[in-house]
Amino acid sequence: MGTSDCFDSPQGRRIVYHKSEGKGPWIVFLGGLKSDMEGTKAVFLEAWAKAQGRAFLRFDYSGHGESSGTFEEGCIGDWYEDTVAAVSALTQGPIVPVGSSMGGWQALLLAKDMPERIHGLVTVAAAPDFTEDGYWANFTDAQKQALEEVGHVELPSDYMEPYIISKRMIEDGRNQLVLRAPLDLPFPVRCLQGTADAAVSTETALRLMDHATCDDMRLTLVKDADHRFSDGSCLQMIEDAVVDVLGGL
Repeated sequence: MGTSDCFDSPQGRRIVYHKSEGKGPWIVFLGGLKSDMEGTKAVFLEAWAKAQGRAFLRFDYSGHGESSGTFEEGCIGDWYEDTVAAVSALTQGPIVPVGSSMGGWQALLLAKDMPERIHGLVTVAAAPDFTEDGYWANFTDAQKQALEEVGHVELPSDYMEPYIISKRMIEDGRNQLVLRAPLDLPFPVRCLQGTADAAVSTETALRLMDHATCDDMRLTLVKDADHRFSDGSCLQMIEDAVVDVLGGL
């Protein structure tokens, strides 16, 4: 669905994307760690946007999906460069980022750097600062030692093969943190979070709510929804949140 193509980012990475032209603001889906643009939420939103005649973009970060590079060599900053490159090259005017898990962190970085382009923001199980607060803070001494000596650690995943977490990912993540300094979100924000999410806790969602400065920010906790947040009722909630922040446009 939409136009499948690729472009070379300013950093020389080949980024593969699907883009559907339509009326703005652009809906930009930002996926999670080791996910790709063929995920249920991304494809669902694209179909909805196309049916509504709305502009929509989904893409693969480098080291993810069909884009160039390997996951093990990437980091939050690299993937944010990809996000900025895709938004700058492929969209015009206001955007509504829809960030899932790590994509929520990416969306908040966009909010810090280009608030003038953001019409509204939707997060799904947002995972800001997870390299520091989720990984580093919970690493054992042995894992921290392995990170120094070997350069990476393996973490089990409920969804796929183990994650390879590199020393570079941890160190770069410290340059991308959004919950340590003021976070001004001068546009409507809707956050969705499942209570059965084993990857991102409701505490993280509440911490984001408490930390951000925003006049129109709402958090919806969904009982028994997991990290995928992809069943029919969850997808409808994502659609409703996007419609809400669009505000009738």
